[in-house]
Amino acid sequence: MRALIDTHALLWWVADSARLSGTARAVIADDSNDIFVSAASAWELATKYRLGKLPGGEHVAADVVACIASQGFLELGISVADAERAGRLAGPHRDPFDRMLIAQALAHDLRIVSVDRAFDDYVVDRVW
Repeated sequence: MRALIDTHALLWWVADSARLSGTARAVIADDSNDIFVSAASAWELATKYRLGKLPGGEHVAADVVACIASQGFLELGISVADAERAGRLAGPHRDPFDRMLIAQALAHDLRIVSVDRAFDDYVVDRVW
């Protein structure tokens, strides 16, 4: 399986939080799965850290690249096509980071690991 991990799921994974569902934990832990972290999540982490809105996530936000590598995850950059797709998505969901994850999941045939039910309004396969 190829899956794109949402920002909160990444934080919960690294913290070994009980907030991460058993299904999500199993998908992330399975070495046969390719787990991607979007540049949008790195941007979100850095932004929230800078604004003081990331309690407990400082260690991840301090070096997202190292965190991704240490977990064996794969980086997923943002292309112009991804940005255009995210901007053109229909629907009321306003979070720009989530819109990018949706666009990337659609473009790259990825499942999204997220607790966020807003993804269900789009044609993406959410794992939780």
